[in-house]
Amino acid sequence: MASEGSYLTTLPSARTIEKVTQMETNLVSELLCQQLADAAFGKTGRRSFFEYRDTGLADLTEGKYRAQVMRSTDVMESTGWHYHECDLQFVYVLKGWVDLEFEDGRSERLSEGGAMAIPSGMVHNETGCSNDFEALEVVTPSEMVTVPVDRP
Repeated sequence: MASEGSYLTTLPSARTIEKVTQMETNLVSELLCQQLADAAFGKTGRRSFFEYRDTGLADLTEGKYRAQVMRSTDVMESTGWHYHECDLQFVYVLKGWVDLEFEDGRSERLSEGGAMAIPSGMVHNETGCSNDFEALEVVTPSEMVTVPVDRP
């Protein structure tokens, strides 16, 4: 029994807090299952020497995220020095390799099974890739901005 002037409150259980938090943070409210046979590659991305396969994540998350598979279709031209305005750019190489240079002078060859997250605003240049290059790219927001810059 509470003394005069004190209040009794019922605190929510940990399970209730977890369910409310989950409802507030769920970005996906329906199942997305896309098979390779159901998806088409097309020239709908940033680079003319890649073709892209949209996984449908941008539509499902109302533009918060985009996940796409990109693969080489031609001899790669250098992308030129640039940076992206985004919250996240994550790349996972499925096949082949890609060469990148960074503003600090660092060079990397990202090969099959390799992963990279490039911070927003980091100046870089993709200088080459294998003929069989294929990667999964995840970005947020889905409409990532690319800003060309002079060589650092």
